[in-house]
Amino acid sequence: MAIFVKQISKVALYKRTLLFLEKAGRKGLSAHELGAKLKQKTVPPLELLEQAAAEGRALKKKGRFYAAAAKGLKGALMVRLNKTYGFARLFDAKENEPDIFIPGAGLHGALPGDQVLVRMLPGGEGGRPSGEITAILAKGDPEFIGIALLKRNGWQVWVDKLSQKLPLLGEPPAADRERVLVKVERRGGDHRQYALRMVKDYGPADEAKAAAAAILDAAGIVPDFPLAAQDEARCLAHRGLPEGELAGRLDLRDWDIFTIDGADAKDLDDAVSVSRTKTGWLLGVHIADVSHYVRPGSALDREAFSRGVSVYYAREVVPMLPRELSNGICSLNPGEDRLCFSALMELDADGALYRWQFQKSVIRSRIKGVYGEINRIFAGEAEGMLREKYAPVMDELSVIRELGAILRRRQQARGSLDIQSAECKITTGEDGKVLDIAPRQSGEAERVIESFMLLANEAAARLAAEANLPFVYRVHGRPAPEKVEQLKGVLKALGEDLSPLRAEPPATAAFAAVLRNAAGKPVENAVHWQVLRTMAKACYNARPLGHYGLALSDYAHFTSPIRRYPDLAVHRVLTAYLEGGGLPRQYRDFAVRTAKQASLTEANAASAERACEDCYKAEYMGSRIGLACDGVISGVAAHGVYVTIYGCIEGMVPAGVLPQGEYLFDGGLELMEARTRRRYRLGEPLRVVCTSVDIPTGKILLDLA
Repeated sequence: MAIFVKQISKVALYKRTLLFLEKAGRKGLSAHELGAKLKQKTVPPLELLEQAAAEGRALKKKGRFYAAAAKGLKGALMVRLNKTYGFARLFDAKENEPDIFIPGAGLHGALPGDQVLVRMLPGGEGGRPSGEITAILAKGDPEFIGIALLKRNGWQVWVDKLSQKLPLLGEPPAADRERVLVKVERRGGDHRQYALRMVKDYGPADEAKAAAAAILDAAGIVPDFPLAAQDEARCLAHRGLPEGELAGRLDLRDWDIFTIDGADAKDLDDAVSVSRTKTGWLLGVHIADVSHYVRPGSALDREAFSRGVSVYYAREVVPMLPRELSNGICSLNPGEDRLCFSALMELDADGALYRWQFQKSVIRSRIKGVYGEINRIFAGEAEGMLREKYAPVMDELSVIRELGAILRRRQQARGSLDIQSAECKITTGEDGKVLDIAPRQSGEAERVIESFMLLANEAAARLAAEANLPFVYRVHGRPAPEKVEQLKGVLKALGEDLSPLRAEPPATAAFAAVLRNAAGKPVENAVHWQVLRTMAKACYNARPLGHYGLALSDYAHFTSPIRRYPDLAVHRVLTAYLEGGGLPRQYRDFAVRTAKQASLTEANAASAERACEDCYKAEYMGSRIGLACDGVISGVAAHGVYVTIYGCIEGMVPAGVLPQGEYLFDGGLELMEARTRRRYRLGEPLRVVCTSVDIPTGKILLDLA
């Protein structure tokens, strides 16, 4: 008779170990006692207990192990560190559970990446749980950004996050005041006793180029690709487009298809075609078939998943995919055969979408359209060489313009938000130094293409929702009620009409009405900024939760697989769907993992992009110290007034440089001097002069002119 012994996984044994530790309470367990309870011989009990201790779930004392929770302690990972405080994340933290605030006195030398034991404290910072570090279980290997300084007693590094100078061991930088990346070489009882070793020298600390490189490194955003990913990209580029890969694809090479992008764009991942039909319109949005080249599990796929998104700042880009793909075989360059995933959408005469299909295709773009040039054509200003360049698609341009206007009207009718933001176009020279900064202009051509892309994204999401496909949706929730109330308070103080926001909760169209009411007024930019602050953050989700800002129940990202991994994931799912058969469970897990990872990488990239551009703005203003300019008050705080100058650069007038007096802060709208009643109010013009800049932090200080 055969005897079957049930094998228990190590994960299951570990979970049972934690359960027995909790039940033992203050008595604790020895390895022998745990072995008797587990009744198995596959995994040594001591190994399970040591793992629990290493993760901060257990304490070890004189050969016995105790549940950390039984002594009011919890295992956690240090995730952030600032000058006077830090944050730790519990090992067993639930989704959306806040990190633990650790005051400076409770850090005891812990650094990001360290596994620590935390004793929870009563109270907390702003309702956030608070604690102190009682032990460092395992040391991480954190890196910091700072400025190397040559002192009489040797080299030191001013570490930004710790706001202190620490000694530098080993090889020094090339010169004094270099921006450097360092790691901890020697630890002590607290941060003041640490010593550092240089990992990388970025260059002079007062150059935006060096500051931006350091910011990207600190965010884990690296320009270089692993060798395996580079090799795959080179092989794909060298292979080109074999005729056999066109089999089964819809051949659209004789269609009038073309791209429209910015003048500097090199990763052309979308092209369009439009024609009239008997009942309305046929709109084609043709997207580079990146999923054909980036296969699941490949080195390229692993790296793209890790990066999540391409990062753009100034005139630089850190691509999600190697340039052999992003600027090469996947870029829809004019006159070259390219593999695409085409969204073919039928619209009625009023622009309503009533039928769509997604098909793998091959196209040959007619021209590389440029927004600025097409805007000149739309304005009737095109002559000579410009008209000659666009002659092959001149008829299509008029059709595109007409349909774009119809789609824009439909978006406005349903209440879609069109919030203006103060984006900058930063021009740099060959040496990387900033030459000019101006507000980024968006014309009719940009709005037309945006409308087409929105419709293709909506069609992809509607298909997925109707077919119940595992998918990665772009979601945007309703604004929090307390933020809506704050907005009402600001609008009331600005003298704006509150009636659109009477409904509870307000529809998207209500905020669109607020923006329309403010159009053309001095407070227009301030109202747009306040509405933007009121909105929730958009992210990715494996469930179709809708997009509040666009007033759509179904929305996804389909149109940019070269620079966004969620779009690549959507292509992969739709490809499997078109090939027939049911989608296996792995796609649902893939969609969940992708949505979570993409939300994290997008937020990280956006933060890094803003920080980098702030450095360039500070560098630009560094050449304008002492020059007066007109600005608009874009923010008010108790410590000063924020002013936007040159249309997109924000600096601060500290309260200390305002005319002497006692200033009263109303909580968000204005600073008022008590005796003279002089007000510094949101949205009002203010003439200022730049007094100083700090390029590494992007801070710009202003004074009244």
